[in-house]
Amino acid sequence: MLETRYIRENADKVREYLKNRKSDFNLDAFLSLDEDRREVLQEVEMLKKERNESSSLIGKYKKEGKDATELLEKMQGVSTKIKELDQKLSEIDEKQLALAYTIPNRLHESTPVGENEDDNVEVRKWGEPTKFDFVPKPHDELGTALDILDFERGSKLSGSRFTVYKKAGARLERALINFMLDTHTSEHGYEEIMTPQLAKREIMMGTGQLPKFADDMYKIEGEELFLIPTAEVTLTNLHNGEILDEEEIPRYYCGFTACFRQEAGSGGRDLKGLVRQHQFNKVEMVKIAHPDNSYEELEKMVNNAETILQKLKLPYRVISLCSGDIGFSAAKTYDLEVWVPSQDKYREISSCSNTEDFQARRAMIKYRVKETGKSRFVHTLNGSGLAVGRTLLAIMENYQQEDGSIKVPDVLVPYMGGMTVIK
Repeated sequence: MLETRYIRENADKVREYLKNRKSDFNLDAFLSLDEDRREVLQEVEMLKKERNESSSLIGKYKKEGKDATELLEKMQGVSTKIKELDQKLSEIDEKQLALAYTIPNRLHESTPVGENEDDNVEVRKWGEPTKFDFVPKPHDELGTALDILDFERGSKLSGSRFTVYKKAGARLERALINFMLDTHTSEHGYEEIMTPQLAKREIMMGTGQLPKFADDMYKIEGEELFLIPTAEVTLTNLHNGEILDEEEIPRYYCGFTACFRQEAGSGGRDLKGLVRQHQFNKVEMVKIAHPDNSYEELEKMVNNAETILQKLKLPYRVISLCSGDIGFSAAKTYDLEVWVPSQDKYREISSCSNTEDFQARRAMIKYRVKETGKSRFVHTLNGSGLAVGRTLLAIMENYQQEDGSIKVPDVLVPYMGGMTVIK
């Protein structure tokens, strides 16, 4: 959420970044409501001043024994008018707030301007795309042949885009979760948190999932509870409505949860395999940061995600998302894309964003400035560290052997009980 004053005083800048984002937000409607609100508020203040003056005069009249009937009738009329205007003001506030919740975040100056994902900017690459002396198979074929992924039973149990992990497949998923959490907590300074996987409506509002993306959420019938699409929601909202001491930030949190997404806008994309599931596991990183150094914290977070891929020896690249492809709440985003041999291209495996104070305003997360005692909004950052299912498929495809077996990355062998090959 953006401050109304900022939108009013920087209307041209806001209009420009909305254009660059390809946003359909109705800025004119918002500004019109804001103007109406200020006019009504001004009228209310004038009437309240008049009522206060009349009230003092009535008191004076009574002391002097004068007839105050006319003044009393006038004041009653003023009070009625104030009540009507207060109701009008409340209605305007409600409409303006509803609109404010749907305006996307402003963009950081370093976010490239572009139409879509084709205009994203490559920042760097690590490793070379894996080469084979044979035609590599896609992970879904490998997983089925090895009997470690069962897509048919996943569909039988829950419908399309659900998967059953079996045997070494289930263990590899668990190994990745533990490896990621261990790395982030022991090497990167994150505090491990395990949160509920259901969140209240106001918590989903706090990080920007609602109301904008209601169609992509799974809602519990009869309750104002939603299955979380990412642990970003719960980890960020740990401090919903709180004021932290300046010495308490930055805070680094990481946590593993299942994530649930309807993928309402994905159409027929990635129907096979693990790329786009309705339920998937993810290790999430969240930072509650000081506004003065949040972009330094973003670079560190990207490096933390890269460390996981480097330890797994998976080729990847880092890209900076352009204005037409960046997420609703983000001011700047880096995506990490891992090499997928069967598709002969890089696919997203992590997204790391700085939302600046956009989420903090919605969730009312502040810190108290030590020198002045005044409160300011924190900056919040989030990033995948990593999407577990996509990491598993990347390992399967990049570590596959000609006989259909899959080598286990060295760093995961201890987590796999000494298993070096899945066959």
